[in-house]
Amino acid sequence: MPPQPDLTQNLIGWFDRHKRDLPWRRTADPWAILVSEVMLQQTRVEVVLDYYERFLKRYPGAQELAAAGEADLLAAWSGLGYYRRARHLQAAARTIVEEHGGAFPRDFESILSLPGVGRTTAGAVASIAFGLPYPVVDGNVARVLARLFLVEGDFRKRAQARRFWDLAEELLDRRRPGDSNQAFMELGALTCLRKKPRCLLCPLARECRARQEGRCDDLPARRARRPPLPVRLIAVLLRQGKAVALVRRAPGTLMAGLLDVPALEVGAGDDARARAVRWLKDRFGLGVRGLEEAGVARHAITHRRVRVEVFTAQPAARETAALLREARGEHAPAGIAPEPDEQGLRFIALEEARGLALSALARKILAAGGL
Repeated sequence: MPPQPDLTQNLIGWFDRHKRDLPWRRTADPWAILVSEVMLQQTRVEVVLDYYERFLKRYPGAQELAAAGEADLLAAWSGLGYYRRARHLQAAARTIVEEHGGAFPRDFESILSLPGVGRTTAGAVASIAFGLPYPVVDGNVARVLARLFLVEGDFRKRAQARRFWDLAEELLDRRRPGDSNQAFMELGALTCLRKKPRCLLCPLARECRARQEGRCDDLPARRARRPPLPVRLIAVLLRQGKAVALVRRAPGTLMAGLLDVPALEVGAGDDARARAVRWLKDRFGLGVRGLEEAGVARHAITHRRVRVEVFTAQPAARETAALLREARGEHAPAGIAPEPDEQGLRFIALEEARGLALSALARKILAAGGL
């Protein structure tokens, strides 16, 4: 069944009336649109809203992000997760500066060639910022297309992807390509939901073959998912006055480059208190006193479900405390400590630490410890 000629026009009319007022829809700046598209990958709109304008204020163009240090970039991205996106975005900024003289490229192929930019992101930027007639097929669009035309298979797999892209190309309104793409994305986000689609509110309900055949719950095909792997961690919040000890995650590890509370993965039957004391001594040469249970933090990342048992403590020996005070750099401007690396702990003033590149899990651990 080919696309109906009035289908896209009906949908754009619906979009004009019902679209959400989102900050990235108030601009035609391709840099701002690229930032929004990268942030929205695998992240809910509600979360992105808390970061988008703050990030753009800090990095209003490619030049500013290209010149940023990694620690500053990760701090600005801290809490959004999937930090590879931030590094790709900086690589794209540097390509814009180095290969395009700082001017955002205006043709689809050049946008597509930017690091970390795929066909969907390139199509969104090209159509919204420049009015170029390129379609978008993200998860929301694929779900709408699968149900409208009973398209089987996973749009992420090459064998089935062509059918989705062909349909998106046929349905694209060449006069308003940006609004056309956003209308399909908005329909998937607000109405054609993955679970419990709101068919009675859908402007395309009459054309939807999945609704006609009672198959909305079957489409699109779902990938088999691995069961979540339980992970048990012990984290120790080492306090010294108003400072807390942090360590930087080593290169090549998950969330590399981010600051974290020192934590250890342990087995289900391990004695948490005994393991924590022994590990701090072996790993950092630290004795501790006043080790107390403070709470539990929970976190989901990829296919893991993490449970963290949080303890608080203070360095034990006077000479150890003096050494750590020296490492903290008490005479640094505004009392900011030297940034920790993977070689050891650094004590950082708690208020300063909150503005650095903390992982989302580290923030949860601090909260569980009452900090």
